[in-house]
Amino acid sequence: MSDNLLSLFKARYKTQLDAPCLAYPDGRSWTYGDIDRLTGQFAALLLQEGVTPGDRVVVQVEKSAAAVALYLACLQTGTLYVPLNTAYTANEVAFFLNDAKPRVFVCRPESAAAYTVIIQSAGVQQTLLLGQDESSPAWKAAMQLSPLESVVTRQGQDSACIIYTSGTTGRSKGAMLSHANLSSNAVSLHRIWGFRPGDVLLHALPIYHVHGLFVALHCALLNASKIIFMPGFNVDQIITALPQATVLMGVPTFYTRLLNSADFGRQHCAHMRLFISGSAPLAEKTHLEFEQRTGYKILERYGMTEAGMITSNPLDGERLAGTVGYPLPDVEVRVADSEGKPVAAGVTGNIEIRGPNVFSGYWGLPEKTAQDFRADGFFITGDVGVLTTDGRLTISGRSKDLIISGGYNVYPREVELCLDNITGISESAVIGLPHPDFGEAVTAILVKNDPALDESRIMQKLAEQLARYKQPKRIIFIDALPRNSMGKVQKNLLRERYRDTYTGSMIK
Repeated sequence: MSDNLLSLFKARYKTQLDAPCLAYPDGRSWTYGDIDRLTGQFAALLLQEGVTPGDRVVVQVEKSAAAVALYLACLQTGTLYVPLNTAYTANEVAFFLNDAKPRVFVCRPESAAAYTVIIQSAGVQQTLLLGQDESSPAWKAAMQLSPLESVVTRQGQDSACIIYTSGTTGRSKGAMLSHANLSSNAVSLHRIWGFRPGDVLLHALPIYHVHGLFVALHCALLNASKIIFMPGFNVDQIITALPQATVLMGVPTFYTRLLNSADFGRQHCAHMRLFISGSAPLAEKTHLEFEQRTGYKILERYGMTEAGMITSNPLDGERLAGTVGYPLPDVEVRVADSEGKPVAAGVTGNIEIRGPNVFSGYWGLPEKTAQDFRADGFFITGDVGVLTTDGRLTISGRSKDLIISGGYNVYPREVELCLDNITGISESAVIGLPHPDFGEAVTAILVKNDPALDESRIMQKLAEQLARYKQPKRIIFIDALPRNSMGKVQKNLLRERYRDTYTGSMIK
């Protein structure tokens, strides 16, 4: 019996081929039968290009029905799908091509000329050009072929995708995710989030990332749900579409932008069943303000490239602002010390995980893989957090973001939570910067929406909540925090930008 993930999807939607699958805001739509046929056509195109099971197909294209079909076609042919962020430059793409060594590279028609040299240098055998409509070369070529009917047999441990980490702290690493990793996670999420007949997913996420590609799409495909398929997040379009949807998966900036719209309110959410947030921490005040405005509590969860989803606040039960809930039913989570020994409930430590969702390793990096796994199979996530006695997890931040100031450990997330609760602050990022006396100095980078708010007032508030060593040595106001496409604050850029803050005469 095959463990191919596509076989699981087909089994779920095979009786729903006339049902709507993808619906664009401009009125274009595809049924499940349409997508199934287009998937088979792209599978035939890949075979025509000479792919065999295990080959890599690197893809950097815009979000479209064809992009979804291409992903499913890679599953169908047993090739490894390798999506790239559409914002990557030619220089960045060159690294991925040389690292993944794909048989086929699929890119936007407008990128072809700029990529010619890097494609040749990487020895890529075939290049396909895929745009956002049927007139683009690859889409047109696929539609001229008879759909491939068969699905390649895959074992659960066979890799289905390679997803590269963002590389914000060094070289990007390709996490190899298997058919079993993806299917176990999809089935768990479909169940614990209560997907049911009639659910409609509002999809405004990119599909080169775990959140939009696996979490959102997989749940919808397992449910044969209609997907309102938006090219990106547009506040007005989201507000217009909400009355036709039941589920929205988003990053925290989705919710802050909705709340910043005076037009958004409870009336737009009457048909909604569930709002989910992830990929970056959701501020407690955003959680509370959203509930006050709409009557809905956002469900926050925790995941990562190497494991998909790991924990979730409950569908039925208390969703606590600032926490990411409990481990998925088949996932183990522990908080441990530097040696991997579990610490007591309430004690901050390294988050380690084990389960069928956890990846097999990093592409071409066996030493790094071995370094990040304990002997008992637990993966060291690099995140820091704390568990309650009943197993609820709260994230303190990344271990690389830990600040050691004057010999004391400071977890940025704790300081950020205090800052976020101060009226007049809309966004915060706490980083450690080099300091000749303290080693590292706690520094707060803030975006404010109250022009009258100043450093002294903020420090007065923090002094009431934090020990002196945790309080920022300096507060810096900027117009906006740098974020990546998934809404995560790029602290590495902030550390670089302000690295000389405490040198020479600037020391306080």
